Amino acid sequence: MAVARLTLSNVRSYADLRLEVDRRPVVLTGPNGAGKTNLLEALSFLAPGRGLRGARLAEVARQSPSRSAGVVSLVPSPSAWAVAVTLATPDGPLEMGTGLAAGTSERRTIHINGQPAKGAAAMARHLGVLWLTPAMDRLFADGPGSRRKFLDRLVTSFDADHAGRMAAYDHAYRQRLRLMREGGGDAPWFAALEDTMARHGIALAAGRHDVVARLNRDLAAVTGPFPAASLALVGTVDSWLAEMPAVDAEDALRRSLWDERRGVVGAGAGPHRSDLGVAMSAPGHASHGQPAALCSTGEQKALLISIVLAQARLQRAKRGHAPLLLLDEVAAHLDAARRQALFAEILALGAQAWMTGTDTALFADFDESAQYYTVEKGVLKRR
Repeated sequence: MAVARLTLSNVRSYADLRLEVDRRPVVLTGPNGAGKTNLLEALSFLAPGRGLRGARLAEVARQSPSRSAGVVSLVPSPSAWAVAVTLATPDGPLEMGTGLAAGTSERRTIHINGQPAKGAAAMARHLGVLWLTPAMDRLFADGPGSRRKFLDRLVTSFDADHAGRMAAYDHAYRQRLRLMREGGGDAPWFAALEDTMARHGIALAAGRHDVVARLNRDLAAVTGPFPAASLALVGTVDSWLAEMPAVDAEDALRRSLWDERRGVVGAGAGPHRSDLGVAMSAPGHASHGQPAALCSTGEQKALLISIVLAQARLQRAKRGHAPLLLLDEVAAHLDAARRQALFAEILALGAQAWMTGTDTALFADFDESAQYYTVEKGVLKRR
């Protein structure tokens, strides 16, 4: 599974781009601000959500320079934009596209093989997409919300229906929160929302538990220069799932939400309060057993990479093909041994990884196993 053709229209720094590539990893190099990350962001819209920058969809449209009284400013173009790909698959070409139509709300349109599709999860059923960006280097130091989003992206790449469960839970959660703040709504209305939260909330928490267990098994079996991570879900709902069947955990969540409405202190559990605990698992290493937040910057980067590679292996085992990997400036802060190990793992996975950097020399270990492009001012040239 690989991108064979990428077409962008009015996306960030790209007014119009048509790029044809083969199945090998793609290396994009060029100066800062050339448009490398913009291209990776465009590919990240093949997954549910707002892409690797978390941008509002209307902000993705290309901005044009405007001069007034000697001052140059950026003026947004019409908000419509589009990303389309032709995927090379074992069953033949697959066309997928997404974007924002002019004058529409913050809801993307999805097309697969020329037919409208409902929701970005439809694309996730065909292709998993994983990414690492420099902004994620603070993942272990940031709040729990960042780690939940990271984990949910991993789960969605493994199980496309996870995105729908999250959306259903979030919609009910926000409706209930609004009613509580406004003091409106009757008991049956609250009960209906809380039932939705219980059913979808426990289902999405169970999906997280399944993937975390799979990741831990994979990470425990792998040796190499990347330290293994030991993962754990921390939260009331997560404790329930470890102690009781899912149906009983649903009942417990309903009771907790009911108690919250009655003002019981400490009530109001839910998967929106969970956290992902990460510790280094490297017997004999000075940092063995240490929480990731206390590890060095280099160790945290290596832990992130090891988790993403483990998820890619899980997806390949389940789907028969590796996910699309989007790795922004991933090689810049790795030593030579870990760069070689990362590139070797990408090739062993058979993954089409799109990688960016300012220095082509960082990717020399790929040799002819990758394809190289220079990017400058939104223009790509093959090396």
